[in-house]
Order: sequence, then C-alpha cells, then structure tokens
Amino acid sequence: MAEPSELLTAGADVLVAGGGNAALCAAINAARAGARVLVVEAAPKFYRGGNTRHTRNLRCAHDEGNEVLTGPYPEEEFWDDLMRVTGGETDEELARFTIAQSKELWDYMNEQGVRFQPSLGGTLSLGRTNAFFLGGGRAMINALYRTAEALGVRVVYEAEVVDVEIEDGFFLSATVSHGGTRHRIAAKALVAAAGGFEANIEWLTEAWGPEAKNFLIRGTPYNRGSMLRLLLDRGVRPIGDPKQCHAVAIDARAPKFDGGISTRLDCVVFGIVVNRAAERFYDEGEDFWPKRYAIWGRLVAAQPEQIAYAIIDRTSIDKFMPSVFPPIEAASIEELAGRLELDPAALRHTVESFNAAVRPGSFDPAALDDCRTEGLAPEKTHWARPIAEPPFYAYPLRPGITFTYLGVRVNRRAQIVMDDGKPSANMFAAGEIMAGNVLGKGYLAGIGMTIGAVFGRIAGREAGHHVRN
Repeated sequence: MAEPSELLTAGADVLVAGGGNAALCAAINAARAGARVLVVEAAPKFYRGGNTRHTRNLRCAHDEGNEVLTGPYPEEEFWDDLMRVTGGETDEELARFTIAQSKELWDYMNEQGVRFQPSLGGTLSLGRTNAFFLGGGRAMINALYRTAEALGVRVVYEAEVVDVEIEDGFFLSATVSHGGTRHRIAAKALVAAAGGFEANIEWLTEAWGPEAKNFLIRGTPYNRGSMLRLLLDRGVRPIGDPKQCHAVAIDARAPKFDGGISTRLDCVVFGIVVNRAAERFYDEGEDFWPKRYAIWGRLVAAQPEQIAYAIIDRTSIDKFMPSVFPPIEAASIEELAGRLELDPAALRHTVESFNAAVRPGSFDPAALDDCRTEGLAPEKTHWARPIAEPPFYAYPLRPGITFTYLGVRVNRRAQIVMDDGKPSANMFAAGEIMAGNVLGKGYLAGIGMTIGAVFGRIAGREAGHHVRN
C-alpha cells in the first residue's frame, strides 16, 4: 500500500477536498468517467465522513412506495415542504432541480453498496418521505468508501487544503498539508466538498456575537470552513447568510463537538418549553416535528444565556425517542424548578396558566389534532395537554449547530460561480459548502444528504468530463 506522501506526490486528474457523502459521490462518478481521483480528508480515518457519520436517512422524491418507503412522495409535495421551512428563501431553479434529481438517489445509492431499512420508531414519522440507511451514517459512508477504492480512488487522511491557486476563474493547483509537509497538487479539476464552518467557533462568533460561545456543535470538529474561506478570498461568489444554519435544540449536556443525532430532543411538541425566566416563548405545537424541529436551535439561541428547558409529565415520557441523557425528574413542579435552578413560583405560574388554557380535544401525535390552548401568549396550537401528572420531567436545551449555510454559489452543473458571474470551467462544489443555494433558511429532515448526493454526483461527472475533454 502506497504511503500518503506518495499518493500526494503522484498527482491526480480530479482533486476532491472533503470526505463525506458529497465528496465520495463526486469521487465515484469522476472515477467512473475515467479520471484519476485523489480525495483529501482533514479528519483521521476513524472520523472520516464529516457529518455523514451522524446521519440516518436522506429525503428523496418518489412516485410509489417500496419495501422501505411506505408511500409516494411527489416532487410537488417535496417542493411545498421546502417552501414552508425556507419561507421561499431558496434558488427555485436549483431547488426544483435538486428535488427532481433526488428521485434517482434510491437506485444510485443501492448501486454503490448502500443498503436501506424501514424507519425506526420515534424517528420524526419519516417512513414515507425518507430512506433510512441500514446501519446508519457510518455504514453508509463505509459503503461509499469501499466502492470508491474499488474504482481506484486514492484517499489521504489528516490532509487539509491550505491554499488554492486560481487564475481568471480557472483552478491551477492546491496546496495540501499532511504530516507537517506541504504538497502542491496541480490537478485538472477541483471538487470542493469540505463542509461548512460550523466547528469554527471564532467564525460563528463573527456572525452571531458572543452568544455563539454557548452553541454546541452536533457534528464533526473538522468542519472549520478553511476550504470555504480560501474560495471566498479568491474571487468565488458567496451565497447565504452566515447566521443561517441547520440548528436544532439538543440536550444541553451534550459534548461541545461530535455529539451526533443521539443528543437531539424530540419531546418539545408533547409539553412546553421555558427560558431562564420560566416563561414560554414559542408555539411548541406549530406543525409536525419534522417540519419544525430545525427552528428550535435558533429560538433557543435567542433566549438569555442560550438555554431553555422542555417540561413534560408522565403521560408523555414514552411518546418520543429519548436523548442519550436521562431526563431530570421530580415529584412536583417546584422540585423540578429547583433542580433546574429556576424560580419555583414562576415555573408553577407558567404551568398552571398553560393548563388552564388547554381546551379538550382528541390527542393524536400523527395528525394536526384539535388539542390546543385558548387565551395564552403564545398559544400552543396542537398537541396541548395539561402538565399535571407526576412525576414531572425536564430536558435542558441548547442550540446544536449541524451545518452552516454560508457557501459558494453554483449552477446546475455544480460549477462554482465567480464574482463576475461566470462559472468556473474546472471548479465544482457539492454538499454543505454549497447548500445555501437551496437552503436560505430552515431545514427539512434528510435534505442535507439529498443536496450532497445530488450535487456530488453531478460535480464528479462534470469534473470527469472536463478531464476527458
């Protein structure tokens, strides 16, 4: 087996920066187009795959169900769902293109050795819209690596692009650092698939201010945005707002980095959420959780000290997939407040006011039911039930950043667009680094993997065609 230094000095037709879903789809398609492909992954081999390691599924449009997907998910429904969460802040052409292309992902992933399974219980009710990976994200990424390496793709770990040479929008070379040595790689095409800047706390603080120091990073600590910064500094046109991101409310006891999906909390719709003043601040039952869970990171980020608390009682403790951390339990609301270091009288007032406002209905977690409040600010519009049966439970919440939306602008061929509006002939992007073209704000469960796979395939194909021509 060749040493990493030999792989780096051997040259390549296509250089792929990154090691997750988008990067591997690009590498596979470029190799199938006949190109010599080199993948440089900043993480060690054990942590390869970026945020893909923590995923469970991808969202794909399809006209009929199959052995895993429980029913059809038409393109127009996918589009409506995307419009609802983004509020229209998306490039419609690229978004509709992504959705149309997603119909090919089931077959494509199977061809690469990725296997699927029925959705697990408590996974946001996604059995119809999302295909779940057998063995999760790590199994999925391992399958892509096996396929890529069988095609002759070379991979070097703990290797980071630290400089790029671009002239008039044309990629000439990249400098890759590995083991303290820098290597110049004059590839014929570059695919940037190295993620966003979510693990770069300094950059997050530039956008958010000091509150960013309280954010937790759900994914890999290796997505620091160095590739993105290089491209933006060298004349690539940006897309997206640096404050927009996929941010969910996760268990505040999670580690600073790499906690993954097991730290996400899905209990919000079944109770109330209060801040440090023990006050509610948003409608917990606004819509189905798959369409609203990704707004809660930003909501908590706006609260004092960037922390909140989800409060439920005995009737709801078995209605959701729990966090890896146990709930904080108490026999009374006052005792629970004490354990959370909240004002007991204030929390009791909030809970009693909520309970008094609840209007009886037919509770149904699978429907937008008629269990609601009346005369409350903010109202809870669905799944409202009194919090009255002990024991009482709480989960502390903090903003959990998955990935950022500031990125590089691309076209339908995954070509990176320069500041003058012209697409680069030999630079392509896929995955989180260009997701802001589709996601101006908000998030749909599984769509990050969709964007990465769709544009990874295209970037690899186009890079391979460029090399051949």
